[in-house]
Amino acid sequence: MTDDVLKGYRKSIDNIDAALVCLLAERFKVTQAVGRYKAGTGLPAADPGREEQQIARLRQLALDAELDPEFSEKFLRFIIDEVIRHHRAAAET
Repeated sequence: MTDDVLKGYRKSIDNIDAALVCLLAERFKVTQAVGRYKAGTGLPAADPGREEQQIARLRQLALDAELDPEFSEKFLRFIIDEVIRHHRAAAET
């Protein structure tokens, strides 16, 4: 049995997931360039002040969008941690 309503929802979810992956890929291209820049100029891999500003900003965006701000912070923290890992690797090369 095919449920066309569920199939339509799943197609939308699949499209959103594809867009998320493409957006993350673009974001990481930029953050990798930042990592190379930081490594070349001797800047530290992490910027705790900037990270806290971003988290606060995205928590507010989440609230405005009716998304759980705790979830959005966990998601952003995961991304930030990965970016810092890339920046540290760039500094080592």
